[in-house]
Amino acid sequence: MLGSDHLEIHETAFVTSAFRATDVNLSGDHFAYLWNNPKAEKWAEEYLTKVSSEETFTHCLRNRYFLDKIKENIIKNGIQVLINFGAGFSMYPFLLDQKIIHIEIDKPEIVAHKKYKIEQWQNEDLLPKRNIQFVGVDFSKEFKEGLLATIDSVKGKKKCFILIEGVLFFLDREETDSLFQLFNLIQDTGDIIGSASFQDNLKQTLAFKRLLNFFGEKVSKTRASDYQTIQDSYYREISGYSLVDHQDYFSLSKTYSHEILQDRELILNENFYLLQKIKS
Repeated sequence: MLGSDHLEIHETAFVTSAFRATDVNLSGDHFAYLWNNPKAEKWAEEYLTKVSSEETFTHCLRNRYFLDKIKENIIKNGIQVLINFGAGFSMYPFLLDQKIIHIEIDKPEIVAHKKYKIEQWQNEDLLPKRNIQFVGVDFSKEFKEGLLATIDSVKGKKKCFILIEGVLFFLDREETDSLFQLFNLIQDTGDIIGSASFQDNLKQTLAFKRLLNFFGEKVSKTRASDYQTIQDSYYREISGYSLVDHQDYFSLSKTYSHEILQDRELILNENFYLLQKIKS
């Protein structure tokens, strides 16, 4: 991983971790530094220079928002299981109460590497033990039936929080619809979904044009149409769910007293949503 000058989409997990480690007070992730390596730091620095220097803080606040909302729902909503779709190298299991069960889902190569490193760090007493089920999924093949069975064997009837961040941007609408239909099958009344996505107006910004140029150099997708944006109405219209919270980078910056230094035009403004299932 990170072995060449070509950046695969899943390898952005290293870069995201490097961003979260930059401002631990803001991200709340005091284990993100474990993923740091010279290659990841080089990619991160190049990304900040060529795309947006604000990206460090957008990733920190995304992590902080979902971390706090998961904690809040553990207390007030009795959440017992966190199911992380496209988990990457996020470190939520070690930032939450040890009683929480974690199901981490991603591509097989990501899951295998993460499992190996976590076990290594636990053996070195750098990380505490946690109840984590790692599930590698080849999303290019039919995966729903097998994944549902795996999740059900772990989750049972326990209340769950499904998290999907840093994923929808790279999917098309049909794939996104299919995922939310899957979430509906997994969850029961009162369960929560946390989702991160960008809105249509992102594609008009200079930051997005810079992102396209960067991806043009580093990855295969280079057209604006290759990346999905999602309007608020999509979340409001998901059958069986109620939209209970919506934030973005600017509102979270106010909440967490973060001073924004860049102009809006130079920021990839991500939006964050909480949905609660209202009927089974």
